[in-house]
Order: sequence, then C-alpha cells, then structure tokens
Amino acid sequence: MTGFIVIDKAERVSSAREVNIIKRLTGTACGHMGTLDPMASGVLPIALGNAARLFDYFLDKRKKYVATFVFGEDSDTLDTTGEITVRGGYVPSEEDIVKALPSLCGEVMQTPPRYSAKNVNGKRGYELARAGVDFELPPKCVNIYDVKLIKKVSDNSYSFEIECGGGTYIRSIARDLGKMLGTCAVMSGLVRTQSGIFGLEKAVKTEILTPENIGGYIIPTDEVLPYESIRPSAAEDIKLFNGLAVKSGLKGGIYKIYRTDGPFYGLAEVKDNILKVRTKLC
Repeated sequence: MTGFIVIDKAERVSSAREVNIIKRLTGTACGHMGTLDPMASGVLPIALGNAARLFDYFLDKRKKYVATFVFGEDSDTLDTTGEITVRGGYVPSEEDIVKALPSLCGEVMQTPPRYSAKNVNGKRGYELARAGVDFELPPKCVNIYDVKLIKKVSDNSYSFEIECGGGTYIRSIARDLGKMLGTCAVMSGLVRTQSGIFGLEKAVKTEILTPENIGGYIIPTDEVLPYESIRPSAAEDIKLFNGLAVKSGLKGGIYKIYRTDGPFYGLAEVKDNILKVRTKLC
C-alpha cells in the first residue's frame, strides 16, 4: 500500500500519535510530511510506504494557517500551553495591527522558539528548555508570504490567516508581531488549512477510519506530483528499470515515469540528454 492520506489532526494529540493510527490500520510503514504542535489541529499529510521518499519535495511547499494571538501576554513556550510570564500588558488596536502586518512578510530571519524540535548539539530545544539549560537558537531564513487579520476574537485576542513556507514557526510570528507593536503576544490556537496541494476540505479525522474504509481516503502518489508523465518504450523499459540510463530527446528536468505496461513507477530525471530513474515510488 502506497500513497497519501490527509488527516485532520485533532487538538492536544501529537502528530506521531496520528501516524501510528494509520500504521496500525494499514499495516504499512508511514510518516508525516511536516509535524504539527500538539495544540494545533488541521492538515497533516501522511505518506504510506514508498511515498515517504518524497519528504524533501514537501519541505518548501506553501502552507496556510488560521492562528489566534493573545496580546499583552507572554510565555516560555510562546503559546498558552506554557508558563505565562506576562499578563495584562498593552493590547494594540485593530488599526495598528493591520499597519504592522506588511512588515512581517517577505524573506525574513526568524528565531525559532526555545521550546521547539530544533537540534542543539544533539538535543532537542524543548528538552534543553525543560531541563533549565540556558541556550540560544540562531535565526533561520523563512518565507512569510502573507498575514491577514481576520477578526477580533476577544478583548485581547485576534485571529489571522497566514501563508508561509516550510519551517516557519507561527508562535514566532506572534512574538515578533507583539514586539513590533510595543507589547508581547502568544499563540492560543492554530489550524493548518493547507499544506502544499493538501487542503482541509479533503482531510479526514482518524476516529472515523477503519481497516475496511481507509483505502477510499488514500490519494495515489502520482496524483500529487506536478510533473509531466512519460512512458518508455519496451526496449527502454528493460534498461531503465534495471538501473541503467538511456539517451533522451526530452528537455531537462524531473518526470513521472510509468512502466510500459501501465503502472506508475516513480520519478525520473533527464540531464544532458540522458534519462535515468531517480526514485521508486510505486
């Protein structure tokens, strides 16, 4: 069994827990294509079998979130699950927030939260933070394409729609927006609505899945890949699918390659007029 299933991850559970449910239901090795914090819900694409080999392909895909930020509060985790260190601070106006949002966007250097899965000398940031170790995480370059104010949720909180690249921390956006406005802010809610081509409208809750119905929710691997399709001749088939290369008149790039007799096989690459199978995905 291979392909993708889009899970609507529940709040207050780990991404690993959702993956383990799919493993148990399918009897197939699985892996998620981009974790979500336990407090977050929404789109969690899970790859089954050889489809997990496409992990690097999804690293740079655009993602969309709906997040709620609480202004005038701060915590050690940058969200409301942590220890609140500031409460009752200044709450900016809706007008001031809207004016500040463009400054968040673009290719920016973002400092990850200390409570994160970032590695520091072989240890996860959250492990060091829980142990009381003093450390700093270096900023990393991320792409934030758009941040829109959706509405005021309460006296001190607002919801936002955020579109960004992989590796962006939404909690850090809350922190940085608060600083821009002369206050502090933490994240109190997060829903991922889009991850690459995978959207919330096609996501399914794990609690409704069974061994009998899960097959109906699996998306074939070739349907998620935005490459042209090629099907070699019978003579080329023998060489290509035994690890050899063949000459090709195709333009350079990546292609979805199918066996001569029909089934999808994986990805192939044309380079300097030479075609070679790159990744088996079937």
